[in-house]
This record gives sequence, C-alpha cells and structure tokens, in this order.
Amino acid sequence: MTKLLDPAAVERYRREGICFPIPICTPEEAAGQLRRLEALESREGGRLSGNTNIKPHLLLPWVDQLVRHPRILDAVEDVIGPDILCWGSQFFIKGAHDPGFISWHQDATYWGLSTADVLTAWFAFTPSTVQSGCLRVVPGSHLQQVAHRETGEASNMLSRGQEIAVEVDEDEAVDVVLQPGQASLHNVLIFHSSKANRADHRRVGLAIRYIAPHVRQTAGPRDSATLVRGKDAFGNFDLIPPPRADFDPEAVARHAEVMRRAGEIQDAAARRLGAGA
Repeated sequence: MTKLLDPAAVERYRREGICFPIPICTPEEAAGQLRRLEALESREGGRLSGNTNIKPHLLLPWVDQLVRHPRILDAVEDVIGPDILCWGSQFFIKGAHDPGFISWHQDATYWGLSTADVLTAWFAFTPSTVQSGCLRVVPGSHLQQVAHRETGEASNMLSRGQEIAVEVDEDEAVDVVLQPGQASLHNVLIFHSSKANRADHRRVGLAIRYIAPHVRQTAGPRDSATLVRGKDAFGNFDLIPPPRADFDPEAVARHAEVMRRAGEIQDAAARRLGAGA
C-alpha cells in the first residue's frame, strides 16, 4: 500500500520519470518558509552565497526539517522504499525577469552514484509557472544515460554549463507547473531544463536529492548523506547529523568537509566522462 501517491502516480513515475503536482503544505506555510529564506538572504547581503547553497540542510535546522517533511518523505518512500537518505539540497532562485536558465541535462552525469534509485523532490516556495521559468522535463527520457558537453555559458545556472550532447525534441517537453506548497519528483536520469524568468515575481524552489541506502558513490572519496527515514543497513555513506542551530560551529566544520569531498567527487566524475569511461 502506498503512503501518499496512488498506484497510478507511482506507475507514472516509473514510466515517465516524473510525478507532479504533489500537495505538501498550505500556501501560507510555504510563505513562512519563504520568509525564512529571505531573512537568510538578507544576512548574506541580499543573495545566498554559493557555500551556503550547497546542502544547506547541513547548516540550517529549518531546512533540515523541510527535507524531513513527512509528506515529502511519504511520496519518496512510495518510489524508493522506506529507507531514505538525503544526499543533497539546493535552492534554485530566479529573480523577476532574471535571464538565468538551466540547459537540458541529466543529473546523474556528474553525481557518480551507482544506480538510478535516486530522485529529486522540487518544493515550490513561490509559483513555478511557464512564465516564471518552471522545470521542464522530457517524460520517459530517464531510461538511458546520454553524452554531455560543457559550455561555460554565463547565464547557465549549472556549475559547468553542462548540456546534453544530443538533440532534444522540445515538442516532447512537459512544463512542471507548481504552486507554493506543492512539489514534484523526478528521476536522476530524466532530461530536464528551465527557461529564464519572464514574470514579475521570483521563482523560488528547494531541490532535495534523496537516495536509497544501497546506492554507492563510484567517483572520488567516500561520500556522505543524512538518514531521514528508516535505517541504513549498507554503510555506503558517512551519516551526517542535523545541525543544532543556524551555522552551529560543529555543523559548519562538517559542512566544509562535505563540500571538499563533493568537489573531488564531481571532478573525478568529470574526468571519467572525459576519458570516455
């Protein structure tokens, strides 16, 4: 028996690599989360630093609570099972009329993870619409890994400007429209992108990366994750505890080490791709 998604939604995820919209909380609750984010942005000079915005759940208890939200985890459990690790999180923020975009890509390309039992829950803080540059996916494209290239384009929000090196049929793309408090789930291999924000409001969401504990890291040093439901019977990751307070010194030190390893893992995965492995 499923916990949140009905069997048809689970089957759709398996077939198409995407499931949305999933109601998580009220718009008012999402607005409260947005206010917390805005306070954090103000603390950091009006914009999140790149350091804070890599796995912020390791630094901020309120983000840790969000990655553990029972309804998000219920939906994730329906797809990957009762034992769940949070491997990463990142805010994706586009200001009103922001030219930033994300090219067509597959997340698995630079992550180095051993299987596709990996998904992203994308939680909307503000309306994520066609006009504001919502997530776009090609349903069914998660069934194979394809080649990528790096462009380094300035407006591309991806760290390496990576993009799929094969033609993507835009007519097959689906716009993942979400209202505040809703979420989507997408597979680590699905082709996805987003366009620039043409709306008068910001598009703000939190992408949370969940994995099943049997997944392994295959590139670089030993990886880390946080157990958010069930148990870890495999020990493939160093388990990171939640932060006790915002930017608690122990949490900051742990986060710095996680960041160091994550950079080595991404570089190792990129070298492996360049070698044709």
